Amino acid sequence: MKNVIVIEDNESLLISFKEIINSSEEFNVIGAFSNCEDALLYCKNEDLDIILIDIKLPGINGIEGVKRFHYQNPKAKSIVISVYENSDYIFDALSAGAIGYLTKNTSPEELIAALKQIKNGGSPMSGSIARKVISYFQVPKHKGLTTRENEVVKLLAKGKSYATIAEELNLSVNTIKTHTRNIYEKLHISKREELINKLGTL
Repeated sequence: MKNVIVIEDNESLLISFKEIINSSEEFNVIGAFSNCEDALLYCKNEDLDIILIDIKLPGINGIEGVKRFHYQNPKAKSIVISVYENSDYIFDALSAGAIGYLTKNTSPEELIAALKQIKNGGSPMSGSIARKVISYFQVPKHKGLTTRENEVVKLLAKGKSYATIAEELNLSVNTIKTHTRNIYEKLHISKREELINKLGTL
């Protein structure tokens, strides 16, 4: 049986995740916490296999928590479960050491299946998250642009409006305009047509 801890500041979700995981004969929740600080202290000398962790937490956030657990309990595998689906959170979490990323609308059956994937050496991701990861690697990259700017470049090149891009990336229109100005400045262009022509060299 694999030992699991859950870190989630929504009490009802914390209880729900614990009950779902304990319903499986393969996993046992040895600790349920509302913050990383208590979890890290508790697990300092524990035989820990899997960490199910939220991103938005009081005090140490989930991404920093993943890093600290990776250092403190190197054999344990972290999987993020979050309402956030934007690329920055996904890649920050994976870069920090998380081996999976689930959304909070994951069903009980999907949660158990994800834990089994981890047990068997896999890296579980919700469908919408996996699509974002795949899409990221399909974006023409320019080393001078940030990850977010490269995402905006792809959508601008498809002819999408600022409003549509803002909606797709869960950002404000003003933020998209700022990214666009920065992109044009970095690529030394002044309009979308030049950007599309330049994509062939990215």
